[in-house]
Amino acid sequence: MRTLVLIPVFVVMCALSSCENADSASTVVESLHGKMPDGEEVSLYTLTNANGMMAKVTEYGAILDSITVPDRDGKFADVTHGYDSLEGWLTNTSYFGSTVGRFGNRVANGKFTLEGKEYTLATNNDPGGIPCHLHGGLKGFDKVLWSGESFEEEDSRGVKLTYHSADGEEGYPGNLVVEVTYTLTDANELVWEASATTDAPTVLNIVHHSYWNLSGDPNTSINDHELTLFAGNYLPTDAGLIPTGVLKPVKGTPMDFTTSHLIGERVDEDYESLKFGGGYDHAWVLDAEKGSELHEAARVRDPETGRVMTLSTNQPAVQFYGGNFLDGTATGKGGVAYAYRTALCLETENFPDAPNNPKAPSSVLRPGDVYYHKMVHAFSAE
Repeated sequence: MRTLVLIPVFVVMCALSSCENADSASTVVESLHGKMPDGEEVSLYTLTNANGMMAKVTEYGAILDSITVPDRDGKFADVTHGYDSLEGWLTNTSYFGSTVGRFGNRVANGKFTLEGKEYTLATNNDPGGIPCHLHGGLKGFDKVLWSGESFEEEDSRGVKLTYHSADGEEGYPGNLVVEVTYTLTDANELVWEASATTDAPTVLNIVHHSYWNLSGDPNTSINDHELTLFAGNYLPTDAGLIPTGVLKPVKGTPMDFTTSHLIGERVDEDYESLKFGGGYDHAWVLDAEKGSELHEAARVRDPETGRVMTLSTNQPAVQFYGGNFLDGTATGKGGVAYAYRTALCLETENFPDAPNNPKAPSSVLRPGDVYYHKMVHAFSAE
């Protein structure tokens, strides 16, 4: 079987709520997270490593429920937006923590043509008043129940989540078998991997969609975070946030994060791309050799707490979204109403609208090929 590298792997570090737990044994604990509306039970997996770091993953949506990270003083905090219960996650319209697909990001007009046949998808998003398909449709991978199975090895532990997406689901062709694995290692890494096979040609772009605020305080703005993107070019969009097909250098523009900048430093400049997106909501094309297995994508730092998150992937692009559509209507963990720009997303991926862009890396998965996406988030403090 040939391998088609179309997958990002996530590595994320987690922490317990107390440094005293650093000597505790590494474990995987499965517990009841709640029940679906049809009564089917949903499991929550708590992963703890030998250093006391902790990540929680739910079978619903293959979602990263939470992850706790120490600051420079050893104080632990959850650095993600989300919900306290399954009931909350069932209302998740912002894709907090989610695994999204089949095609993460946007597809223009909700249409694509594959092998001479046009496929029509739901148009569930309309930036700039222009309808498009977003994150897999009305009931994408983030809104279905996956089947989890925990595992433990000598220096790691995790959970493998499996889902069968039927031919025609949300308008996509082919029966698809998908696996998403979260692995927490004793090297303080949480690795996210997605793989898939199909029995008919289809398009695929499975994306992880956690919202990050490294301060640990979900009421604060991420405009004070420092960001580096290892990308000399980005993809300008039209008013509907669909890439125009042009690869544009970031040099001399507010899209230049090749050196560290505060996110809020230039976000309100009079620049067309920022006007269209209401801020940052674009794909940056990573500076990586074609076919490289793993390369740097981004580095984020909160100066106040010293928390640092670095991101590596095997994908060609990263979507940086600055929380421009958060408006306080989603009430999450601890009853917090998530306000404007209180979190950011860094989604490694293929190009948005790749099925309609002949200049983009191919998003087509064929029988006999394997989709594989690898993403690594590593946390530290300084």
